[in-house]
Amino acid sequence: MRRNKIRELLNAGKPTIGTHVHSSWPNVIEAVGHTGMFDYIEFVAEYASFDLFLLENLCRAAELHDLSTMIKLDQEPRTFMAQRSIGCGFQSVLFADCRTADDARECVAAVRPDTPEDGGIHGVGTRRSSYMGYGGTPDYVQALRDIVIVLMVEKKPFVDNLDEIFETVPGIDMVQWGPADLSMSMGRPGDWHHPDLMAMEKDVIKICQKHDIPMRIEINSPEAAKYYLDLGIKDFCIGTDLAILFDWMKTNGEGLRKVIEDA
Repeated sequence: MRRNKIRELLNAGKPTIGTHVHSSWPNVIEAVGHTGMFDYIEFVAEYASFDLFLLENLCRAAELHDLSTMIKLDQEPRTFMAQRSIGCGFQSVLFADCRTADDARECVAAVRPDTPEDGGIHGVGTRRSSYMGYGGTPDYVQALRDIVIVLMVEKKPFVDNLDEIFETVPGIDMVQWGPADLSMSMGRPGDWHHPDLMAMEKDVIKICQKHDIPMRIEINSPEAAKYYLDLGIKDFCIGTDLAILFDWMKTNGEGLRKVIEDA
């Protein structure tokens, strides 16, 4: 059974640091691993192109560098993609677009093992994560229990009922604040820093802390973490490969053109 670093850190109450990647090219994953600075990579499958072969290779590359792996999935097909991603080797699943307690319950069930005590629907899958007799064993069941389930908090109905959802849906390990979708859901697309949204974010942090459920924040610079650290947040995902590449090219492309034009 492979080490699940995200689960270990959460169980120990320690901070977690991840980074986003759109690319499933294994070399990009290895580059992240060579930094030695991250606990896991999040493959944002909701926005990227991929197939199951690429997902397996992404996980292989991460494992070589002691990186855990998270995958962000579209709202459909949740169950299929969650179970196949876990079979490829992912150790955490981030579910997008939850609106109701039933949505949250379906996400949890898709991941958790189909045992009387766990109540999930994830049966024995003889996939990459369970080759050579591992599928269906006690270790296999424990590995499914250890998969970190993360839900996006990005829809107004979900936020409005979050306290009740935490009370009635066991098995949620972490949530991720999603201001882009939430501002759109509130009828204010693009207004991520509206006072109502900022106040709502603080309310969600308090609800998470009340239920002892970590809330992760996505940031683009280390300095941005300071505001959230003061609010008790200690789980962050920083940067996205595609955005980093674009920013570097735009900044240096403009700089080079200016140097040439001024010569």
